[in-house]
Amino acid sequence: MKLVHRDLVRRGPGCVKIVPEEDDDMWHAYNLICIGDSVQAVTVRKVVRDLASGGRDTERVKLKLEIKVENVDYDKEGSVLRIRGKNILESEHVKIGQFHTLEIEPHRPLLIRKEIWDSVALDILHQACDPGASADLAVLLMQEGLAHLFLVGRSITTTRARIETSIPRKHGPAVAGYESALKKFFENVLQAFLKHIDFKVVQCVVLGSPGFTKDQFRDYLLLEAERRDLRAIIENKSRIILAHCNSGYKHSLKEVLDAPSVMTLIKDTKAAQEVRTLKDFYAMLSNDSARACYGPKHVEIAHERMAIQTLLITDSLFRNSDIATRQKYVNLVESVKESGGNALIFSSMHVSGEQLAQLTGVAAILRFPLPDLEDIEM
Repeated sequence: MKLVHRDLVRRGPGCVKIVPEEDDDMWHAYNLICIGDSVQAVTVRKVVRDLASGGRDTERVKLKLEIKVENVDYDKEGSVLRIRGKNILESEHVKIGQFHTLEIEPHRPLLIRKEIWDSVALDILHQACDPGASADLAVLLMQEGLAHLFLVGRSITTTRARIETSIPRKHGPAVAGYESALKKFFENVLQAFLKHIDFKVVQCVVLGSPGFTKDQFRDYLLLEAERRDLRAIIENKSRIILAHCNSGYKHSLKEVLDAPSVMTLIKDTKAAQEVRTLKDFYAMLSNDSARACYGPKHVEIAHERMAIQTLLITDSLFRNSDIATRQKYVNLVESVKESGGNALIFSSMHVSGEQLAQLTGVAAILRFPLPDLEDIEM
């Protein structure tokens, strides 16, 4: 994310002008913009003009509008933000108070104004604009005949390709057909690999599968790289590592990210911190359940008793349309930090964030046991 201009007061009003440059930045912008904020950007609108001949013509014109935000949608596949609200900037073609939808794409500047820049919004801004925070990882999950290619960024995991090939059983006279189908499958996976993995961005590639499918594909990949002189693969083969997983589906992504060999490579990334912290929470819940809790009510009571060591919370809770609810969770994060605890905001676009969302989106590891929490209704 490029920060063009910043003029704000912490816990007060102000504005920032930013330019999202990649998918992660679009996700950060989505989390940054709240209902009640205003967003200014250049937009395109169809305008009907009267012609001298008496007819009418439609043309698309560029104009600068500022929208008082009433709704924000994020199109993950198209990497587009759609911001709907009433125009508050005088314009020749859009009246003040008229509804309009701004469509924000990567590389399009936008200015965001807030009445209050709380700590969560400032943390998102800092993280988005930190050039050292990017540590992208590619994960290729495979099983015979099926593969999924994922890119794991700072805050978002995207599915870049799904490859599926029918492979016959490996026995008897069908062996030749099996080997031919497997080779075709590997070639399709290789083409997805070449299309979607840029080693200038991706720090490492993890090949995961049950059995030996990953080993077979790596052998095929390196052999074809030598045969076709694919320099990007040849020069970066040390950055391609193997990990075991139970399937080629997305739910195995956590299993791969949790592997010690992978965790060592990505230990400083936000995705790795989320995986590690969630693993610690589940371990505590299993081994010493009185020192772990989840659900808003249990977490709030634990915090009232100054018991929270680590707060786990999903970013989706801060996108609540009720401003008071958002502020409640902002205050919780700030208060936990002020009392000496840690607070980790999970991305709901990572697999660990999806898991935390299944536990209401908020959980905590406690400094000391609170066995009576189990008797309090959630």
